Amino acid sequence: MNLPKDFITKYRQLLGAEADDFLASFETTSLSGYRINPARHHLPAELTATPEVPYEPWGHFGAVGGRTLTHQSGAVYSQEPSAMFVGATAAPQPGEKVLDLCAAPGGKTTHLASYLQGTGLLVTNEINRKRVKVLAENVERFGVRSAVILNDSPDRLSPVFTDYFDKVLVDAPCSGEGMFRKDPEAMSYWSLDYVQECATRQREIMTEALKMVKPGGQLIYSTCTFAPEEDEQMMAWVLKNFPDFRLVPIKKVGGVVDARPEWADGNPELAKAARLFPHLMSGEGHFVAKLERAAGDGRAVHGQAKLGNPLTADQRKLWQSFAQQVGVSEFPDLVTVKDQLFAVPAGLPDLKKCHVFRPGLHLGMFKKNRFEPAYALALASDPHTVQQVLSITTDQWKAWVHGETFTLETAPQKGWYLLTCADQPVGFGKVVGNTVKNFFPKGLRFTVYDTDNVMV
Repeated sequence: MNLPKDFITKYRQLLGAEADDFLASFETTSLSGYRINPARHHLPAELTATPEVPYEPWGHFGAVGGRTLTHQSGAVYSQEPSAMFVGATAAPQPGEKVLDLCAAPGGKTTHLASYLQGTGLLVTNEINRKRVKVLAENVERFGVRSAVILNDSPDRLSPVFTDYFDKVLVDAPCSGEGMFRKDPEAMSYWSLDYVQECATRQREIMTEALKMVKPGGQLIYSTCTFAPEEDEQMMAWVLKNFPDFRLVPIKKVGGVVDARPEWADGNPELAKAARLFPHLMSGEGHFVAKLERAAGDGRAVHGQAKLGNPLTADQRKLWQSFAQQVGVSEFPDLVTVKDQLFAVPAGLPDLKKCHVFRPGLHLGMFKKNRFEPAYALALASDPHTVQQVLSITTDQWKAWVHGETFTLETAPQKGWYLLTCADQPVGFGKVVGNTVKNFFPKGLRFTVYDTDNVMV
């Protein structure tokens, strides 16, 4: 690998005798990983047979294909092993209010959702309009029930969520040095000046993000770079300029080591943060720090959420008829946005000044005298609690994700059914006679080839 000359010089100076091992690690193979969705049942044994990631309860080393049943159904999420350390460090408790500020493509958001177990509130934000669409797809596929997806800059969010969140995750845009081995293209735009540009942007983001942490709450900061300017020096800047925050020690296992105080101002407190070096552990380069805000009296007052419109009497009747027939969960707070129905998480402030991409879990669409359930509702449903479930074969699933209808030898009564394959929810189908009509989203359809392993 042709590493930039300035990069080599910089880290030979910083790492000294350790530099040879560090630089040699870029010639080794990058490792893949995946997380199991704890909300799913009866997963294939081969998913749990691979080596476990030492710091992540649902993490495994290995690769999962995108054209597989376990991936499409949200039973697993592909994620680089070091990236799992970030969510494991945040580890929100059920019922907490959590913000993922720089969230696309969604790996850390779905990880946080696993800890929340369908409770509390997960606000997940991405400033880039194209990337927020990918974020929404991954949140949907993982079956996240309590998430609101925003498309805003941090300075627009901080006035709305002042002193609000129990946990804020800032996976900051960075110079990407830790990804050189996995994504060599990242070297093409790297320079010493680019590192400084990233550090400036990170300080701007952190200035707003820290405002949104409630008294006694925590902010988890992470990057995928080795640059001290973006890591230890960033934490030293926070401690100097935001005296109500302190660093909290992070548990380090599996080759994760202390951060380097000598790379900043020498404050020994900086060692409480964590460094993930590829020559010391199985994964790419990361930096993770946990900041805690001092406890205080009370919290800022927030207005009540005003998202969408209340259901009309006819809409409520159509939704209730579907929910009772199929046996899906009831949701306490329902709103419509045009003809779309959403379940909104409780406890939101007024978001009228925010760009709301998804106000909650998408339940479906009202059409003329009928209700059509959403793909997101299917993947957020537990087949063990839904009344009308139709188990399909692997071949039928292949036809389903390709957009085809299929026929049944023995058909149940007509109506909507949650389709499952190998006990995993894959979508809603409508039985008409012996035919199952296909409602798999057109933009997500794909072809499964004979060489694909449809389980893992």
